[in-house]
This record gives sequence, structure tokens and C-alpha cells, in this order.
Amino acid sequence: MLVLDSKDVVVVKLLIDISRITFTVTRAAAEKTDMNGTQKFDRNSREPLWTVQVMALDEAGGEMLVVTTAGVPPKVTVGQQVVPVELEAIPWAQNGKNGTAFRAKGFSPVTSKQAV
Repeated sequence: MLVLDSKDVVVVKLLIDISRITFTVTRAAAEKTDMNGTQKFDRNSREPLWTVQVMALDEAGGEMLVVTTAGVPPKVTVGQQVVPVELEAIPWAQNGKNGTAFRAKGFSPVTSKQAV
């Protein structure tokens, strides 16, 4: 997905197809903090950042992901099945290390019809 940021720069968002993945909350929402324990804020919106740990499970197996959201803390509980809204993969590299961060607009609870 191509979007413009606040400086009218084109940004490519790597949205993940989650249609065949189930997500279960394994750690409730917590403040995303810096190395000093101070909560981080989104650079553009200035909204507080939160993290939720989920297990992503598909036919190949499971992975633990820490997903960041901005705004109000997500209302999720451990063990709850959820659907991340617009789950985005964000590759990063710093000081010779690299990985992938995950961000979502929020989480929707899975209804009993969706869980079947």
C-alpha cells in the first residue's frame, strides 16, 4: 500500500495477509517504553504507543509477535482470539542487528462465527 506521510513523502506499507492466520493474545497490552522506562509516543500523531504479544498460528506452525498500536490501550485479555486491524510488517536494521517490527491500527475480538 502506498501512502503519503506528513511530509508528502510516499511510504510503502507492507500489510500482511492474515486471512489464514489465527491470533491469540499471550500478554495483555503494556506501555511501549524506551530504555529508561518512559512510554513512547507516535512520531506523527503523538499518541501513546502500546504493545500486545500474540501467538500467530497457521498450518505451518506458530510464531510469537509483539504488535504495537497507538492511541488508547487495546482492550484484550490473555487467551482471547483477536484479529489485528491492518497488520503491518516493518523491517528494521540498527547497529548491525535487524528484524521485523509489527504494527496494527488495533485489535478486533473474534466472534464465535469467526472462530469456527
